[in-house]
Amino acid sequence: MYQVQRPSRSDFLPIRGWRYHVRSWGEPDPSRPPLVLVHGWMDVAASWQFVVDALREQRHIVAPDWRGYGDTTFDGPAPDSYWFPDYLGDLDALLDTLFGDRAVDLVGHSMGGHVATLYAGARPQRIRRLVNLEGFGMPASVPAQAPTRYAHWLDEIRAQRRGDMDLSDYADADGVARRLMKTNPRLAPDKADWLARQWARPNSEGRWAILGDSAHKVSNAVLFRPDEAIAVYQRIGAPTLVVTAGDDSLGQWWKGRYTLAEFLQRIGHVPNLRHEVVPDAGHMMHHDQPALLAALIEAFLSDKT
Repeated sequence: MYQVQRPSRSDFLPIRGWRYHVRSWGEPDPSRPPLVLVHGWMDVAASWQFVVDALREQRHIVAPDWRGYGDTTFDGPAPDSYWFPDYLGDLDALLDTLFGDRAVDLVGHSMGGHVATLYAGARPQRIRRLVNLEGFGMPASVPAQAPTRYAHWLDEIRAQRRGDMDLSDYADADGVARRLMKTNPRLAPDKADWLARQWARPNSEGRWAILGDSAHKVSNAVLFRPDEAIAVYQRIGAPTLVVTAGDDSLGQWWKGRYTLAEFLQRIGHVPNLRHEVVPDAGHMMHHDQPALLAALIEAFLSDKT
């Protein structure tokens, strides 16, 4: 199994009605901004471990499990769906709780990358440097799609109440590891074995259950409007690094409905932007090429220009 080089510690914080689980590495350093890592959809904070281990410099790093993921739990009945702005609200409250008004370096992957980028435009004074790892957002929509989208959302929350959207569970951790490697063929067995034990846990029946609320599978009821996202991007004051993988994830997922060129055109509205590509990597680049990615992030965060 993968051998962790820099063990994390866990804390639990009350954030907007949730008991937020936050992993941290290193000690607070008044001379350097904290580094905040936010994960993507159906992932957990521990997923950053390989990148943290590959960083050359010691620094204070924190990574939360988003609401409904990992060990972050709600103090009350579980929601039947999730609303995207709540991630920004959680991040704002988390930074207030941990760092006051101190600016941070913020790195986000996938869904977390999109959250981080929107947050950097909404709260530009809170972010010193921003890194977006394939935080693509969604395909463009048109108003005429709204009735169908609302009906689809209603159907899915009904299915969620019935239990029809429950996540698969597995007989053992090896089954989880095999599932991870099936999804990402580049994932090495030692990393898959380690991740499986962070991504899932035995339930009351002894089967390994994914640490993600199945309500995350419910589609967003609100249409995605690129013009609104672009307006937020234009307000980002922090130097920003956008990183894409050598594989074209958008082409694989959306089959022409949303392209990498379209994403790069949107994100190009960020005033101070760099773009880098991680070769021989897919969407889970922080698993596929953690050393290359760590070097890119570290060089960008330390650049004085």
